[in-house]
Order: sequence, then structure tokens, then C-alpha cells
Amino acid sequence: MKIQLMEERHERWNAVRDYAGGCGWSSGKILAEDMENHRFTDWERVAVLLDDDKICGYCTIIKEEAIPGMPYTPFVGTLFVDEAYRGRRLGEELIAVSMKYLKSEGFERTYLITDHDNLYEKYGFQIVDRRMAPWGREEKVYMKENA
Repeated sequence: MKIQLMEERHERWNAVRDYAGGCGWSSGKILAEDMENHRFTDWERVAVLLDDDKICGYCTIIKEEAIPGMPYTPFVGTLFVDEAYRGRRLGEELIAVSMKYLKSEGFERTYLITDHDNLYEKYGFQIVDRRMAPWGREEKVYMKENA
């Protein structure tokens, strides 16, 4: 297993876009649209989990999340691991690689948003805020210092 950080010029960009769009998760379709419409700029990336050449997961490294007006940046978002690969802590690896990259870009902390309970605490994240999302649910804003 390996994780690659991709920007739009990457040779697998379109393959990852197609994978995200076809994964059956509504956020995957949004990611595919963002990738298609050139919405990743500057230091933003897509971290892709590969089993040899097979795409089996991803997450985004982005400036802003889907809840407008938040004073936090940067975010790890749209975390997805294929069902066949779950239970191996690969999501944690995607986050760790993303945070290492963000630290190299000069960011002291990383944020993420979720409505899941007791998932990211085990990775050392702490709740720093709660916000109502445009889709009508309260989401938790988590933060962790980049080590």
C-alpha cells in the first residue's frame, strides 16, 4: 500500500476523479465534480491510497470545508476507504500523510469536520467547535496539532 499526493497535473488525476464519482458516496460525487472543475488550487491536494496500481481510497487536503464562514484552515476532508480495505487503519494513514504534508507547507494544525461520534478522537483530534451545516445537521470541527 502506498499513498500519493496528487495535484491536477498528476497522470492519475482523471482515474481518481472517476473512482470518486463512482464510489456510491454522495461526497465522492462532489469530489469528482471539484476535480473536474479545477477547484484545487495552490497547495491543495488529493491524497490517494493505492494497492499496487488499484485505487482503494482517498481524502482531500483543502483550504475550506463545505460549511461557509469558518475561521479554520487547512482541512482534511472527504475521507473514503473502499469497503474491501476497511479495518486496517488506512484512513489513519491517509490523515497522517496529509498532516505531514501540511506541516511541510507551514501549517501548525489540521482540521476536519464530521458528524461521526468517537471516530477521530482515537487519532488524537479534539473537538474545537460545532457548526450547523447547509445540509441541516450539526457537524463537529476537530483539530490536531501537526507533529
